[in-house]
Amino acid sequence: MRWLMGIKVLHTEWSDGWGGQEIRIINEMIAVREKGIEVFLACRDNSTIKNKAIENNIKVFTLPFRGNIDFKTMFALIKIVKEYKIDIINTHSGKDTWVGGLAAKFSGAKFIRTRHLSNKIRSSRLNFINELADYVFTTGESVKADMIKYNRINPNKIVSIASGIDEKIFDPNLYNIAESKELFKMDDSIIIGNVAVLRDCKRHDNFLEIARRLIDSYKDKKFKFYIAGEGPMRDFVENKIKELSLENDVILLGHISNVPQFLKTLDIFLFTSDEREGVPQSVMQALLMNKNVVSTNDGSTSDLYKENNFLISDVDLESVYKNVCKMVENLDNKNFLNLDRNFIVENFSKDSSTKKIINCYNEMLTV
Repeated sequence: MRWLMGIKVLHTEWSDGWGGQEIRIINEMIAVREKGIEVFLACRDNSTIKNKAIENNIKVFTLPFRGNIDFKTMFALIKIVKEYKIDIINTHSGKDTWVGGLAAKFSGAKFIRTRHLSNKIRSSRLNFINELADYVFTTGESVKADMIKYNRINPNKIVSIASGIDEKIFDPNLYNIAESKELFKMDDSIIIGNVAVLRDCKRHDNFLEIARRLIDSYKDKKFKFYIAGEGPMRDFVENKIKELSLENDVILLGHISNVPQFLKTLDIFLFTSDEREGVPQSVMQALLMNKNVVSTNDGSTSDLYKENNFLISDVDLESVYKNVCKMVENLDNKNFLNLDRNFIVENFSKDSSTKKIINCYNEMLTV
């Protein structure tokens, strides 16, 4: 049996963005480091994750990651493995999975492939890199099932591990609602909010369409809508707000660091994504904060569902809107939802996810 203190893991990431995937990587590295595992990151020079890793005292190697077959990057990774005695290479995006996976095989390191998205991977025999992995981590049960079915992954070498959320931070008892509302300059309206990168797949257009309908349908109620997050669709979202005449009703907060306090203020957390999610982190966070959640059944979101702990629907606008109306009409009904924070803590918290990851490390390295 190897001692945990001796394990060294090199993560690779091609993406230069900053969203749920990149946040998970950094949080996962910090979590396992707290258990005595040494972590490293290889990424592109212009990536946001590079700066976040440096901020958290993680050693970073910058490499080109120009494509699937980038020999310069692959040989550089092999050199890093040899020099730093890396035990495991954990890859995260498509391009770095090819070069990182091959580098692991040529260097003798173990190879973990983490699949974050829920869209299916091509089943072609030429797309064999995932089959070479010693272990595959997915971020949801539906992703795991698809990879077994379509990508020939050994069921004994794949596990769904959601992005663990720190339940000690996302604890509703830590935050005062009046102080939190004052922080965001909120009034006594019904507050409906969302936390997501401004990307097309998050369907902020549907969020805004629902906002318009609620205002028009419930004349006796006062609503305010808050969107937390930044991203490439900022102009689109701003234009949609103007198109729907919502300038006085929707507030774009941009990127926020105090997410728990923001969630504390909400009467309803509304998640409208329609593709590519694993188990969405923001929905987990809202459920840990005991919020009323309305969400699309996107990706592996249903992994979080247990006995009516939130409202989940198909991804189309009409289905989501009907559930939002149900929630609005039952805000004063304490028995409408079966809020179960313990279920989320036991299955999707930082500690539970970290234990699953380390168990896999040990299994691979003691074979």
